Amino acid sequence: MLKGKKILIGITAGIAAYKIPFLIRLLIKEGAEVKVVMTAESCDFVTPLSLSVLSQNPVSIEPFNKADGSWHSHIELGSWADAFIIAPLTANSMAKMATGITDNLLLATYLAARCPVFYAPSMDVDMYHHKTTQQNIFTLKSYGNILIAPNSGELASGLTGMGRLEEPQKIVEILQSYFTKNLSLSGKKVLISSGPTIEPIDPVRFISNHSSGRMGNALAYEAAMRGAEVIFVSGPVNEYPEHPSIKLVKVSSASEMYASCTEVFPKADICIMAAAVADYTPQNPEPEKIKKNEDTLKLDLVKTRDILRDLGKLKNKNQLLIGFALETKNEIDNAISKLHTKNLDFIVLNSLKNEGSGFGFDTNKVSVISKDNTISEFELKPKTEVAADLFDIIQKEIV
Repeated sequence: MLKGKKILIGITAGIAAYKIPFLIRLLIKEGAEVKVVMTAESCDFVTPLSLSVLSQNPVSIEPFNKADGSWHSHIELGSWADAFIIAPLTANSMAKMATGITDNLLLATYLAARCPVFYAPSMDVDMYHHKTTQQNIFTLKSYGNILIAPNSGELASGLTGMGRLEEPQKIVEILQSYFTKNLSLSGKKVLISSGPTIEPIDPVRFISNHSSGRMGNALAYEAAMRGAEVIFVSGPVNEYPEHPSIKLVKVSSASEMYASCTEVFPKADICIMAAAVADYTPQNPEPEKIKKNEDTLKLDLVKTRDILRDLGKLKNKNQLLIGFALETKNEIDNAISKLHTKNLDFIVLNSLKNEGSGFGFDTNKVSVISKDNTISEFELKPKTEVAADLFDIIQKEIV
């Protein structure tokens, strides 16, 4: 499963760096192509020469070679890889990754990487359990990075506890599992809506909501990483997911989103409506900017067309339709009602009452309800992991 895969390994200055030559040998044996980027301090624990011989590629350490002036491009390294494994990852380097500090080539490569990033912390037990370290681990997960958790065992300090770098064979198995999973939606077309809609009042004002599009972005990227062809219909947000398998369709208003979604839906195998679409829109938007001449302003609002309901009417037996429900009271009852009245297969419920959940957060706490009213509860976690949980449920339906 790793044959032909390009694996970049980043090594920071931890004693567990002695395991990395074994990891490289296993990856090469599996048919992967391996390159290595190191911090200068990590060279005290494992030699670049050994790593270069084993990987059959030069090892990158400094941003440039002072002898000949050549540049080691972090952009090229980050773009080359199919996966970037940072192991061992020290507490120091992890803190820098979490805050965007780029004082060496490895960290610059991390920020430039377009591929999945796996990070494997390794440190003494008390350092690992420190609140700062745990927060940094969570922060990196919230950015979409994939944690390779350490084991509990005997450590270099002589203490026993959590902080021991995962074994090379297990790291290879994690990679194999990851790439296997990514083939599970091969050949499937997935339609995802995301972000807010903007309903114009006049040329400079509008009605909208606080949706950041982060949940939709995570869903689109997860679907693409599992091999699907993704049509991503998004309202205006600050950033969009980037992947060759994601076709972005930018829309603004609810009517534009309706038109795009209903056009694409008949060709989709799976449809996830994660957008926060306006329920009402100004009936007669003013062609010119409204002046502040009166003490009050009256707006006549009319209902927008219900995208989810109409897709439910169009849905055939071979399609899966998933909706989202953001509720503030009677959450379960309202979500179940929406699930059945709109002919959905699943509905994803989240509540503004849950801290860290809803608009504007990198995390979410959801319940997934199926059409037979089975409820699957999930803890608060990064939206990237919420997306993975949802697609794990979806895959069970399409097997």
